Formats: sequence, C-alpha cells, structure tokens
Amino acid sequence: MEHASHPDIVKRLRRAHGHLAGVIAMIEEGRPCVDLAQQLHAVEGAITNAKRVLIQDHMEHCLGDGVDHGGKTARDALAEFKTLAKYL
Repeated sequence: MEHASHPDIVKRLRRAHGHLAGVIAMIEEGRPCVDLAQQLHAVEGAITNAKRVLIQDHMEHCLGDGVDHGGKTARDALAEFKTLAKYL
C-alpha cells in the first residue's frame, strides 16, 4: 500500500544514496577521517529522518485509520505498534 508520504521518503532516500556515494568517493580519494565522519553523520541523519516519517505515517494511517474504520482490532494495532517500537 502506498501512502502519501512514500514519494517524499523515496526522495529523501535517493538523496541519502547520492550522499553515501559521495562519501565512498571521499574515502577512495583519501579525504580526512573527520570529513568522512561528518558526512557519514549526515547520511545517517537523512536515513533516520526517512525512517521516522515512514513509521509516523504508518502509525497514523495503517494503525489509527485501521482501528477507526474497523480494519484492525485494537489488540492487533497494539501488537503491530510493539513490533514497530523496536525500530524507533
């Protein structure tokens, strides 16, 4: 199921992918480790933000709307939330 947030998440991940390719090139060029660590931190942040948006969207639409519209029981939604919580 595609959500409204998925195109934005794909854009974020494509940017992170390009940024990571840049970091790999920096390593191959022998750039200073401090610069590499800084750039890897930026890539990590971009991926973390994409994951956050995905999980928040899932909780709102799949869990919340699923319970509101009768597609999920509260117990099923809670079990799914517990599964998601380990990725937060």
